[in-house]
Amino acid sequence: MGSFSMDKMEARQSYRNVWHTDLVGTMSADLPYFCFALWCSPCASYLLRKRALYGDLSRYVCCAGYMPCSGSCGESRCPELCLGTEVFCCFANSVQSTRFLLQDEFNLQTTKCDNCIIGFMFCLQQVACIFSLVAALSGVDELQEASNLLSCFANVVYCSCGSEDNNNL
Repeated sequence: MGSFSMDKMEARQSYRNVWHTDLVGTMSADLPYFCFALWCSPCASYLLRKRALYGDLSRYVCCAGYMPCSGSCGESRCPELCLGTEVFCCFANSVQSTRFLLQDEFNLQTTKCDNCIIGFMFCLQQVACIFSLVAALSGVDELQEASNLLSCFANVVYCSCGSEDNNNL
């Protein structure tokens, strides 16, 4: 991880503002939007990023500037297409990039509960990756199915980390 990322991570620890709704309360805070985000996640991610940019996609940068590819994807020529591609091809990064964008803009801290949920998601992703590797080496279809199930569950948990964004814009 580069020094820029480490600096940002350290800075977020000192943020003093809090999300209007924490991760645990997102579903009850806006159930219709939660359902929309659950059933059409890329669309929700697209709309949230556009909203976070105040509708001005000329400000769009791939993954909100948090990934190495940011700024080198031709975003300025066609931001709508680039954002659409980001939310479909790099969905998890698009969700977290919007979250980080909002955290940095509004000095929003991450709670201990948020960190626990995010940590749980990372563990699920790692176990799914291990299952997938073992399945590829062994040819056991059940392991691949388990990996797919764990990945799906990890994605649901991962996306819950960004669903609070709607309540804070």
